[in-house]
Amino acid sequence: MATATVVTLVGCATPQGPSGGDPESGPVRAIEAHSRPLDPGALAAMAGAAEVVGLGEASHGARQFFALKGEVFRHLATTRGFTTFVLETSWSTGLRLDDYVVHGIGDPAAIMAEEFQGQYVFWNNEDYLELVEWMREYNLSHPGEPDLRFVGNDLGYPGPDAFARVTDYLAEHEPELTGRIGELYADLRPAPGTQAGQWMAEQLGKEQSRRDTDAERAREATALIRERAEGTPAHEWALRNAMAIEQSFTGYAFPDERFADRMRYRDEVMADNTVWWLDNGGGKVLLASNNSHVAYTSADPDFPDPTGAGLRERIGDRYVNVGLTFHQGTIGALPDPTAQEPDTFTVPPAPEGHTEHTLDEVGHRDFALDLRTAPASVRDWLAPARPTRSYGLYWAPEAPRIAVLDSYDVLVHLHQVEAAGLR
Repeated sequence: MATATVVTLVGCATPQGPSGGDPESGPVRAIEAHSRPLDPGALAAMAGAAEVVGLGEASHGARQFFALKGEVFRHLATTRGFTTFVLETSWSTGLRLDDYVVHGIGDPAAIMAEEFQGQYVFWNNEDYLELVEWMREYNLSHPGEPDLRFVGNDLGYPGPDAFARVTDYLAEHEPELTGRIGELYADLRPAPGTQAGQWMAEQLGKEQSRRDTDAERAREATALIRERAEGTPAHEWALRNAMAIEQSFTGYAFPDERFADRMRYRDEVMADNTVWWLDNGGGKVLLASNNSHVAYTSADPDFPDPTGAGLRERIGDRYVNVGLTFHQGTIGALPDPTAQEPDTFTVPPAPEGHTEHTLDEVGHRDFALDLRTAPASVRDWLAPARPTRSYGLYWAPEAPRIAVLDSYDVLVHLHQVEAAGLR
C-alpha cells in the first residue's frame, strides 16, 4: 500500500451526542426507537423471505464492510439456507474460487492475488480470504447438504477458465464446432500468465475498431452454441460461460464517450448473471457489491441504472437490499484514475446536513433500520436527496445527493470504519 494521505474537509462540524441540540431530534428519536443494534441476526430478520439479499458498502476500501458481509453470509448460510456468495467481480474469477470452495482445487490466496487486480484490487483482503476458506471448510464438514458456492457476476476480466470450460464442452459434446469457435476465441483468450489488471487496462487502451471486432467475435461464438439449443445442464453452462465472455468484450466495446451506456450495460449484466444463477438452481444469494450497484436509484448520471433496479424489476420482492453508511474513519481508494496503488484517506466526522450526521446522533453506535416499516417521521426525513457519502474505486471528497428512502429497503449505519489492509 502507498503512504497514507490525510484529507481534511473544511467546515466539518464537531459531532454532537444524542442530546446535542440537533434540530432534527424528531427523526433521531424515532430512528433510535425503530432501529436495532447491528448484528447478523437483525439483518437476516429484516431480509425476511428474500432469495437475493444485496448488501452494499459506502466504500470499496473499508474493513468493517468486508467483515460484515462475511458475518452476514455465515449467518444466512447456517440459519436461513443461503448457499451462494455473489461478489461484484469477474465471472471467470468466480469460477476459480468456486472450484476451491466446492472441490478444493487451487490456492485461494494465490487465486485472489492473481484475479483481484485493477478495479477489483480491494477484494484482495483478509476478510474475504477468511470467508472463502470458511466456505470450503463448511462444505467439507456438511456432506450431503447443498454445497456453498462462490459466484462472480461482473464482466471486468474474461479469464482463461471461462474459455476452457466452453472449449472442453465442445470437445465432448459438439466437436464439429471446435474449429470455428477456436478461431473466434484465438485472439480473445488471455495468454497464460496474463495479469488481470494489466489485461483490463490494455483492453480499454485498444483502438475502437479492435474492441468492436473483439466483441463481434465473442458474439458469434455465443450464437453458434446457442443455436444447438440442447437444453441440457452441460449445454446451459457452456452457453452461460460463452455469454460471460461475450459480456466482457461487449462492455469494453462501448466507446469511451459513451461511458454511461457502458455502465448501464455492466449493471444489466450483473443483474442478469445473478438471476440466471438463482433460476438455475444455484440457491439463495447474498450479493456483495457497492451501494451504487445494489440500490434502486442512482445519484450519478454515469451509473444510470443500478443492478438493484434490474433485480427488483425481474424478481420483485424476492430481492431485498441493504445500504451502508458511516460517520468517520479511514478508507482505501485510488487517488485518481491514473493511479496504480491505493492510498489511505481520512474521512472526518460527517458535517451537519449530511445524512450520516443525523444518523450518528442515534444512541446505538452501529445499527440496522428497516426503512419499509419505519414511522412516518423517519421516512419523511429520508425521502429528500441530501449529501450521503459514497466511495467507489476512486477518492472523491464530495458527497453525492442520495434519496435514501427510494434507494434501499434496509439501512445500516456504522459509527467508524478503518481502511482494509490489502494482502
